[in-house]
Amino acid sequence: MILFCSDYQEGCHPAILQRLSETNLEQTPGYGTDDMCLQAAEMIRKRFHCENAAVHFLVGGTQANATVIDAALRSYEGVLCADTGHINVHETGAIEASGHKVLALPGRDGRITSAQISVAAALQGDDEHTVRPGMVYISLSTEVGTLYNRSQLHDLYQTCHQLGLYLFVDGARLGYALASPVNDLQAEDIAANCDAFTIGGTKCGALFGEVVVLVNPALQPRFRYMMKQHGGLLAKGRLLGIQFQTLMENDLYFTLADHAVKEAMRIRTALMNKHIPLAVDSPTNQLFPIFTDEQLETLEEDFAFSTWERVNESSTAVRICTSWATRPEHVDQLIAAIEKL
Repeated sequence: MILFCSDYQEGCHPAILQRLSETNLEQTPGYGTDDMCLQAAEMIRKRFHCENAAVHFLVGGTQANATVIDAALRSYEGVLCADTGHINVHETGAIEASGHKVLALPGRDGRITSAQISVAAALQGDDEHTVRPGMVYISLSTEVGTLYNRSQLHDLYQTCHQLGLYLFVDGARLGYALASPVNDLQAEDIAANCDAFTIGGTKCGALFGEVVVLVNPALQPRFRYMMKQHGGLLAKGRLLGIQFQTLMENDLYFTLADHAVKEAMRIRTALMNKHIPLAVDSPTNQLFPIFTDEQLETLEEDFAFSTWERVNESSTAVRICTSWATRPEHVDQLIAAIEKL
C-alpha cells in the first residue's frame, strides 16, 4: 500500500538525521540559547529579510499558533480567520482553551478578504459586551492547498494595520506555498506583510518543529514567558536549532518543498487528462480530486488517501498529499493507475 494521505508521515531528511547523530553527545546550554539555535535564527532572518525579527523554535504547529495568539491578545480579544482555518477546525479548541474566541468568517477556497475583515471589525464596533477582534489569522498555503498572492497579502496587512489588528500567517506549509508554480510571493514578502509568521518544519523535512518569527516589535518582549506557559520552551532546544540550521543551509527547505509540489503537479496533470474534477483548484502539494465510488475502490487496492467529503450519492472527494519524501516511482504508479480508470 502506497500512502498519499499526509505530508508528514516520514521521519526526517537524511542530512538532518546525520547532523543530529553527529551532535548527539555535545553539551550545550538549554532552552534554545545554544549556538545551533542562535545560528539558525540568524539564517532565517537573513533568508526572509527581517533582520530585526525575534525568532523562536517550538515543537508543533498547534503549540506555535496557541502561543502566538495568546501572547498577542488581551483577554477580551479574539482572532478572525477563515471557517476552514486550522485554529477553527483542527486544533481541538486550543485557542478557546487559552481564553480567546476564534471568530470564523466564511472562506472562499480557504481564503478570506480584506473586505470581510473590515465588515467584521465594523460590526463589532466598540461594544464591551462582545469579543473584540484583535488579530487576523491566515494559512499559507491554506488548509485546502490554495494561496494568497502578493497583492492579496499586502491588502490584508494594510487593512489590519488600519484597523489596529495583528496579521498572523500560519506557515505550517509555507515551503509548499512558495514552491507553487503560480505563486508570486518571495520569502521576503512574507515578513514584509505581516506581524508574525511561522515556518513549518514538521511537514517539510524535519522530525518536528516550527519556527515563530515575530516581525512586529510589539510582540517580541517576554515571548519566552509565553512559550514556557504553553510547554514550548524545550530543554534540549538544540534539537530544533540543528534541524532548522540544516534546512536553511543551501536552501534545502525550499528544495524539498519544490520536489513535493512538482510531484503533485504531475498527479494533477494526470487527473486533468482523465477529466477527473477537483473539489478545490489547489496549486500546491495537496490535491482534492473527486472520484466515483468505482474509481476509488479500484485505486484503494494499492493506494491510501484521506477522505475529504462525500460529494454526492456516487462520488467522494479525497485528499492526495505529496511531501518532501514522496518517491517519483510511487507517483509514476499512481499516474499509471489513474490513466487506467
